[in-house]
Amino acid sequence: MSLQDADEANEGTTPDTIHQPGLWRDNGWTAKVLKSEEGDGWAVAMIKDGEPEPALIGPWTMGRDKRNPKPLDTNAFNVLVKTASEVIRRHEQHLHAINHQNVVVEVNGERITVTLDLVADEYEPHAILAAQNAYGEPLASVKVPANFKLKAASAVAWIESDYAKPGSSRSR
Repeated sequence: MSLQDADEANEGTTPDTIHQPGLWRDNGWTAKVLKSEEGDGWAVAMIKDGEPEPALIGPWTMGRDKRNPKPLDTNAFNVLVKTASEVIRRHEQHLHAINHQNVVVEVNGERITVTLDLVADEYEPHAILAAQNAYGEPLASVKVPANFKLKAASAVAWIESDYAKPGSSRSR
């Protein structure tokens, strides 16, 4: 049975577990062995349940006949799940780092943490600039343009302007 036949046979159902040589579905993941686009090898795609795109596509080992793919097994599937999960985790960490920035500055002897959180609104993308003292107590919060650059100098300038919205007439 080809992968396409297996997909068609399972279409409309969502079985928890499928263990076939070229298609494994288990624990929220699907591994699918595919012919490479060049036609000279095999690849495996790891798809997390509910996701439209694979989290990972990588080369897959040839079988003993050097023509067909090696069948999937429990150990290979578990390694693929671990690798694909790590790819997703790193992607999420990267997005978090891009969308949530912070800098710690000292102004008038007080240690202040200034954060910038991007809000990816389809109609009005913006960011929230916020400050808190060394005890985590909020000091101020203001909406700023999504392209606002948070640096130590911009944080200090905002604090010294008595937390006026950057670019307003009260800020320096």
